[in-house]
Amino acid sequence: MECRTVQRAERVAVDLPMPSRNFAATRRMLLIVLAVSIVFPLACLAGYGYFDYQRRIADANDMIDRLARVADEQAVKVLDLNRQMASRIIDLLGNADDAQIRAREGELHARLREIGGDFPQVASIGLLGANGDLLASSLTYPAPTISIAQREDFLAAKAVRPQPYFSLPMFGPLSKTDVFTTTTGRSGADGQFLGVVSVALRNEYFARFYRDLTNQDPSLTLALYRQDGSLLVRYPAWPQGARPAANSAFTAAMRDKQLFGHVRLKSSVDGIERLLAFRRVGDYPLYVMSAYAISSIVAGWRSHFLMIAGLTAVPCIAIWLLVFYSLRQLEAERRAWERWQGEVAMRLSAEASSRQLQRMGALGNLVANVAHDFNNLLMVVSANTELARLKHYNNLEKEVLAVERATTSAETLTRQLLSVARKQPLKQEPVDLSRWLPAAAPLLGAALGDKVELSLRIAEHLWQVLADPTDLEFAIMNIAMNARDAMPRGGHFVIRCQNNRLVSSDTLLPDGEYVLIACSDDGEGMPEAVARRAFEPLFTTKLRGSGTGLGLAQVLSMCEQAGGTAKIDSVPGSGTTVRLFLPRHIPRGASASVEAPHAVATPNSAVLLVEDNEDVAAGVAAVLETFGCEVRHEPTADQAFDVLNGGARFELVLSDIQMPGKLNGIDLAEKVRSAWPSQKIALMTGYADELERARRLGIAILAKPFNIDELHALVACEP
Repeated sequence: MECRTVQRAERVAVDLPMPSRNFAATRRMLLIVLAVSIVFPLACLAGYGYFDYQRRIADANDMIDRLARVADEQAVKVLDLNRQMASRIIDLLGNADDAQIRAREGELHARLREIGGDFPQVASIGLLGANGDLLASSLTYPAPTISIAQREDFLAAKAVRPQPYFSLPMFGPLSKTDVFTTTTGRSGADGQFLGVVSVALRNEYFARFYRDLTNQDPSLTLALYRQDGSLLVRYPAWPQGARPAANSAFTAAMRDKQLFGHVRLKSSVDGIERLLAFRRVGDYPLYVMSAYAISSIVAGWRSHFLMIAGLTAVPCIAIWLLVFYSLRQLEAERRAWERWQGEVAMRLSAEASSRQLQRMGALGNLVANVAHDFNNLLMVVSANTELARLKHYNNLEKEVLAVERATTSAETLTRQLLSVARKQPLKQEPVDLSRWLPAAAPLLGAALGDKVELSLRIAEHLWQVLADPTDLEFAIMNIAMNARDAMPRGGHFVIRCQNNRLVSSDTLLPDGEYVLIACSDDGEGMPEAVARRAFEPLFTTKLRGSGTGLGLAQVLSMCEQAGGTAKIDSVPGSGTTVRLFLPRHIPRGASASVEAPHAVATPNSAVLLVEDNEDVAAGVAAVLETFGCEVRHEPTADQAFDVLNGGARFELVLSDIQMPGKLNGIDLAEKVRSAWPSQKIALMTGYADELERARRLGIAILAKPFNIDELHALVACEP
């Protein structure tokens, strides 16, 4: 029907005159202009940014290379001077041993001061004997008692003589400043070790030179390293003992004795990535290094690039605004062209939907009214069979029991009809599924038959739900029977229960906590078109006479009346899963259910029965009389209220809800409660309209057709 409506709307739209303008082509052209105005400037900016960045990297490499050359020249001059001083001192000493040097200490002290001169890089010059004792110094006379026999520079100088050895940085005991030493071993004519000449160089001298050379730029670094990677001097200074990682590209280059080179590495000390240039200092086992922090290069490049991007964006934004304005105007024209067509289609669709809703509403009311009247008939049958039981059947026990079985089946059908119409009186109570489902398993197994295997998988700590246990049992039984029909050759039927927190789900339920009951089978499955209509009332794919089409409709109605919903997923040939979502029930303290019947009358008490159906009234009255109660019957609530206003008093007023006249049963209950608060009253109903009012009054409710035990519990009388 809906497809035919849309087709008619399309035919109407085609018959009306339409503008000849091609909106799609115009829109495509504007979008092309927009894309070009975005892509072309971005491509130009990306190209400019890339080449500008590479240029800055190249400039930085040139700069650090120049700094490394200058630092290399300075270090070569200083170390050549040290070598000359050490050579003069060694020539001065000749083959003198420790005793001879001690004998000339005064003379040697003066000569060392003269050789060291006023060179700012020289902190001190010392002569040490073969056993590491200080024999003479350029700073003090006489020399203090100091021995460096076990110090690294003394032992290394002895081993590598006559080559100079460069020590690690240290604090000079005589110069009282940070120094590193160049120690040169002395050998006699026979190759015997005679001691060392030690020249201590000030770290501050190199650091000051590096600071001036970098102009105190924090992004630049200059340093002097030993070939083994040990740091001698660095500006800016690093923590004491810091050295580059042993496996870095820089240390590998020094280890391979490369003369110069460039590397890019991230420091293992401060974590800063730098461009680094290095050069070997002459023929000494030393390297100078200059570095530039890449973050500074990137910062400069970024600020320049943002300025260029801002200048480029101004004309681009003007073009974009113009294109967007044109697109907006074009869209307005297109909407105006299509509005009349959309309005026609919507109007026709709304009319079709309205007719469908009216039909469904009428069907629901018809079903509810038929079920209500049928319930009254069943009430008559049920009451009379109860009377027959009380009278010991009179040789008709077999026939009466057959009538009772038929009545029970009819009650089930009417309950389904009322549930689908959402007018079934609910008897909701907290249900613990972890106990309830295993108890219902034998009944489900019998419904499934011998060919279908039933499995229950219930999660631990399952939440409670608030539902009508009978309706819930009907719902799961309906699903089980559908699953059995879908598996004629047998299979598996699995019920899974678990806690579920829904957030922005596709169920249209509010976010919150729910219990999920998933019933799955591995049967034939349903096509998508069938699954879409599976919850529709009276829709069935079974053969005529094999199904009513109320099963899954009752499942959905039960879930929705409990505050949840139901979903169905099916794959042809693979099976079907029906998911029931029921809200979590959190107990809020013990409270009596307003629907639970309670004793309100005593034997030989007067009961006012208000019921418009004479047969139902006769049956209920007869049952009450067997309990020893005196019954007065009134056909309407208006007449019953007049009786009460006339002064008549009863132990119990038992009234139907739906009756002709101005007042219904709930109206009567409200007036009775208002006028005579102590008057006991109970209600009977075949469906659930206006039950909320009854619940708020705290009135006992009997759902038709009720049995004699419920009525007996209400009046608490002995038959």
